[in-house]
Amino acid sequence: MRPVILAFAFPLLMNAQIRYPAAPPRPVTETLHGVTLTDPYRWLEEDHAPETRGYVQEQMRLTRSLLDARPDRAAFRQRLTELHRADKTDVPIVRNGRYFYTKRPATSTREAIYFRASATSEEALLVDPAQVTSGPLSSVQLMSVSADGRWVAFGIREGGADEQIVRFLNADSRQIRPATLPPSRYLEVDLTADGSTVYFCDLPTGGPRVFRLDLTRDEAAPEKLFGEGLGERMIARHRLSADERHLVVEVFEGSSADRVDVHILEIATGRWISLIRGLEARSSALVHEGIAYVMTNWNAPRNRVYRIDLKKPQRPFWRLIIPEGPDAIEEFHLAGGHLLVQTLRNATARLELFSLEGRPVRQLELPGPGTASGTRASADAPEIFLQYTSLNTPARILRYETSGSQPSEWARTDAPLDASSLEVKQVWFESKDGARVPMFVMTRRGLPLDSARPALLYAYGGFNVSVTPAFSQNFAAFAERGGVVAVANLRGGGEFGEQWHKAGMLDKKQNVFDDFIAAAEWLIANQYTNREKLAIYGGSNGGLLVGAALTQRPELYRAVVCSVPLLDMLRYHKFLIAPLWVPEYGSADDARQFAYIRKYSPYHNVKKGEKYPAVLFVTGDSDTRVAPLHARKMAALLQASSGSGHPILLHYDTASGHSGGLPVTKLIDDGADMLTFLAWQLGM
Repeated sequence: MRPVILAFAFPLLMNAQIRYPAAPPRPVTETLHGVTLTDPYRWLEEDHAPETRGYVQEQMRLTRSLLDARPDRAAFRQRLTELHRADKTDVPIVRNGRYFYTKRPATSTREAIYFRASATSEEALLVDPAQVTSGPLSSVQLMSVSADGRWVAFGIREGGADEQIVRFLNADSRQIRPATLPPSRYLEVDLTADGSTVYFCDLPTGGPRVFRLDLTRDEAAPEKLFGEGLGERMIARHRLSADERHLVVEVFEGSSADRVDVHILEIATGRWISLIRGLEARSSALVHEGIAYVMTNWNAPRNRVYRIDLKKPQRPFWRLIIPEGPDAIEEFHLAGGHLLVQTLRNATARLELFSLEGRPVRQLELPGPGTASGTRASADAPEIFLQYTSLNTPARILRYETSGSQPSEWARTDAPLDASSLEVKQVWFESKDGARVPMFVMTRRGLPLDSARPALLYAYGGFNVSVTPAFSQNFAAFAERGGVVAVANLRGGGEFGEQWHKAGMLDKKQNVFDDFIAAAEWLIANQYTNREKLAIYGGSNGGLLVGAALTQRPELYRAVVCSVPLLDMLRYHKFLIAPLWVPEYGSADDARQFAYIRKYSPYHNVKKGEKYPAVLFVTGDSDTRVAPLHARKMAALLQASSGSGHPILLHYDTASGHSGGLPVTKLIDDGADMLTFLAWQLGM
């Protein structure tokens, strides 16, 4: 077969007066399923090799020299400082009349954990990251609070890594227990009512595990409850019922599993109930007082809800209480003797209360079309808290009573922004195969559309993740400067249920890229922008998206911001936790899947001499989710291959990563770098 050759780099390449660092090709050739592939930058996969570290340092030096010299960086940094430097409060956990939450005061750089002894009490600082972490890039996360309001479980994360250690604090005495959970990817942590025991689920190398640990005994060892024999592609999540009679464990293969098994532990007896096993459906269960409430897409791609008596868990005894409707059910909660159901209507949130028998009670009003997230409710408490935001509205924490629909505002981020100055509307466009896809567009109010406006198109398109309109300081600053911000709801997401997701995964992944390209073409055709003023942006799976878009249609965009991306799709599954994503993408180890992955893998579709847009790759050493080798290799290959003269830059942070929790100063600096790059390339 004819070999597939990737372009080679040349030392000290000169490209539009940019002197790129040396990245000598060292070809590694292999044959997969009869196809010969040559990879010139396999050596950049070695994270800690001296040559890799030297390459990274030189790329960082180049990027900083170009961005720091731009005259508008200071103005972007100032505006982002204003937008970020406001009190930021997250959704509280309410236990025994006490309120626990993370907050970053306007004067602080990092989030800390606070609590109020009652609804009217003054807040008190509970966990100061400066006192419990090792460095300025470390962060703390509120994970669980005991029902009596005395004990708090919190995580400590270094940089942006996924892994955390977990500590346990007495809210009254401020003493920290000796017991500590070691560094791992903790998916769930649940304290019992008196804080004496913790149930936790982690995802180490080799597969997930669910444990129970007695915190009152210093030398106690965790008791493994679940996970024996589960492989590296499996994930397990648990949920402790409010009455502590049952532990729900949901098990699925990979991040995009279309089958979720649900097992329930009867804690008093140690008996397991296999509620759902082998059913080809994505399901989730809540349990209270011996009744399971199950949300499932079994024969209902937009989800429906069943009520199941655990004394008779067999499927003939399941009772449908909330049927599938026109809107996708995104999540549901037990809330003070009710079911709170959150749906998506054309990619915006709706909330409705039902009785435990499934009778509609009332709709909970939101301030407008937008995003509801972080919802917290309890089976035995009447309060509901959530965060509301939209493209032009900074976060508000709303409080509802189950007895009424009108919310009160519990907290807000008072960023200095006139929401009325930014106009948001939803439009629809047609993709390559005729599918209709929605998109939100934000502009400065009254902005004339003359085909000459800088535009930034963002999307994600994968893993059943719904992209709903949410506030971003970077987007707001871009729009204020006269730019157009567009957020597209591509297939692969969950905005319209599981069918929408499946239409953009595995061998249908190209639909996602086609949707994105169609969104760009719609913006141009409708006079929002032109090809020399259009930029695209995405991160993680969205980094793959923009990587594919720039290699498939390089002439369509002027600039690309590609953040923490997957780009070498023939080898992605060999690194870190990427085996979990094989159900979404497939694997090159499989001959049939190799054929379609190779067609879109960005790294394998770079052409020598092609006129590529300007690209800013963003990644970091602490990314323990998506290996930074993708951005390193792709930057080297594009620097060697592009014939456009536009800059190809690597923005590489040796301390931060994928999971957030970074200090506000870092968010400001990174945002200023992104906006500076865009303004430079789009002529803002």
